[in-house]
Amino acid sequence: MKSPSHLFRRLRQRLHDARRRRRFARALTHLHGPKQLDVASGDVVLIALVRNGRYYLDAFFAHYRAMGVKHFVFIDNGSTDGTIERIKAEPGTVIDQCDLPLAQYEDLIRQYPAQTYAQNRWCLYVDMDEMLDFEGRTRIGIQGLVQYLEEQGHTALMAQMLEMFPKGSLSDAAGLSYEEVLRAFIYFDISTLRKLDYHSDQIPFAALLANNQLSDDAVQFIFGGVRGKVFGEDCCLTKHPLIFNGPKVTPAPHPHLSCGVEVSDVTAVIKHYKFANDPAARDAASLSAGDLAHGEDARRLAVVSQNPDVSLFSLDARRWNRVELLYRAGFLVPSERYSAHVAAWQAEGAA
Repeated sequence: MKSPSHLFRRLRQRLHDARRRRRFARALTHLHGPKQLDVASGDVVLIALVRNGRYYLDAFFAHYRAMGVKHFVFIDNGSTDGTIERIKAEPGTVIDQCDLPLAQYEDLIRQYPAQTYAQNRWCLYVDMDEMLDFEGRTRIGIQGLVQYLEEQGHTALMAQMLEMFPKGSLSDAAGLSYEEVLRAFIYFDISTLRKLDYHSDQIPFAALLANNQLSDDAVQFIFGGVRGKVFGEDCCLTKHPLIFNGPKVTPAPHPHLSCGVEVSDVTAVIKHYKFANDPAARDAASLSAGDLAHGEDARRLAVVSQNPDVSLFSLDARRWNRVELLYRAGFLVPSERYSAHVAAWQAEGAA
């Protein structure tokens, strides 16, 4: 029998959750696009949380449209830089807005688009500075990837984040356009990684992963990387960007995962351009706004204040070439079944 204090805590938590959800619902505004989407089976709904993302949007749309994405749902968190107008100019877009602080409401903000527009459909969660890549991307596109996942009975694709950076200092690259960044940030460093089993109790959010299933135990969580090496951040590099939002799935209770999914046997890469768009200025703005769920911005700013010419480049840096080389490096997990699927898809298309 539960004690009275335990029952009281549960009741108090339920009341708190109900208040959060009511406040969130009151803060939502639909700005643009249909209130329901007609998403064909096998198509993907891209979901992006955005605040002042105008800088990224041209290249962002180009990359994901080339991959085969047709539906883009943005939830805006208070943009003031022309982001909303730029998105409205694109076909196949939806914009909802909620300006509540991310530190307290990020889970509800990220969940809402999936629950509203993509029930029983595939959802691709990506941020503005993230470029998803995977074996066969230019040959089979997102539809070919989804077909493989469906054939295998998998409901989530895991990806590892690869921090991209230039050869010079970050300050020298601060003024580059995003298109220039994509050409100049061609290096990465995977010399300092910490790998944990998927269900390790050392993962801070292990409880959220408890009901997820693996199709290959080689799939692991990775922490650290070059941001840990240079700035002392204990970054989680692992995400579940592509999920099927079925009835047993809870989408995005945490920025890096969803619950109730079957994780695929092949992993993808997210090329992460965190250090584009004058990161020192953005970190300073985040700190002054006080809307932080963690202290990573403060750590980076402390290092930059001591060394304004800080660079992520070192003798450990590698030059980007292609996804398959990350298999050989042990950063990504390959799958013979998936490689065979890519080859068969390409052969069928050529026939």
